[in-house]
Amino acid sequence: MLKIETGIKKRAIKTVVMGPEGIGKSTLASQFPNPLFIDTENGTSTLNVRRILCNSSWDELIAIVNEVIAEPTICKTLVIDSADWAENLAEADVCTKNRVASIEAISYGKGYTFVADDFTRLLKLCDKLIELGINVTFTAHAKPRKFELPEEAGQFDRYEMKLSRQVAPLLKEWCDMLLFCNYKTYVVTTENNSKKAQGGKRVMYTSHHPCWDAKNRFNLPEEVDMDFSSIKHLFADSEPGKTPEIEKKPAESTPIQKDRPLVAKMKSLIKEAGISADDFRKFVESKGHYKASEPLEDYSDDIISRWVIPHWKKIVEGVKAMNNGGNR
Repeated sequence: MLKIETGIKKRAIKTVVMGPEGIGKSTLASQFPNPLFIDTENGTSTLNVRRILCNSSWDELIAIVNEVIAEPTICKTLVIDSADWAENLAEADVCTKNRVASIEAISYGKGYTFVADDFTRLLKLCDKLIELGINVTFTAHAKPRKFELPEEAGQFDRYEMKLSRQVAPLLKEWCDMLLFCNYKTYVVTTENNSKKAQGGKRVMYTSHHPCWDAKNRFNLPEEVDMDFSSIKHLFADSEPGKTPEIEKKPAESTPIQKDRPLVAKMKSLIKEAGISADDFRKFVESKGHYKASEPLEDYSDDIISRWVIPHWKKIVEGVKAMNNGGNR
């Protein structure tokens, strides 16, 4: 008998966070609900997260995922950091089993087919986690590749996952959203009419573009701030791993919300410098980070720790110069 379902069905979310090295992919993944990292590249040592180091073998990676399936209360999000280093483990496993030194030594490109088969096995295990209500997130490095459209003349750089041509499509098709993270720069005209780039705000692109791979199934804006708050609403109904009573406790106790420590630090610096928050926000907008209308509370910890605090003296000088009618 046919079991026909209708309407929107809520379930855990399959995510791939892609971007160049150092953009903050792991930091973003650490903000997902109750994450547990499978660290295949020893890249989470500077993050305060729960992690399982896994850089020795593909079988170990598969065993860890199976253990999470057997103990689904251990996390709400399983993060595999990263997909390309996980693929390296799969390649090493294929080489060992075929007694060759390099994946290229297996004739007719069959080595990469074997790796794709292994990765398909991993994705099927991830689907079991999704059925248990556990979100699964992969991080993936991005690499530019020369690309040429048949109907256009000339080439351009296109960002894609740093995976083999056999594995990349599997991961892209599997996920619910592929978020491409990158720096957004602004081109401004100087007094002598020359062009220069400034800014460098971190953003996430959620839709396909000729210059990058991206997608989502949630009708997200094409561009959002690179902060978990931009996609947090998608996980509002995600309640895996624990009993409803335990899950509801944080929502029931909602005291007066305080500023995040870095936001409080930034406000303190503004007050000590004797400049207004409005002027500070206008200066931030002039540098291409946030619009002047956006509240300080919306500033990400990343932009505060990496730009505001380290360059505070220059920022204050810039604000004062702007108020005095100068250009900086």
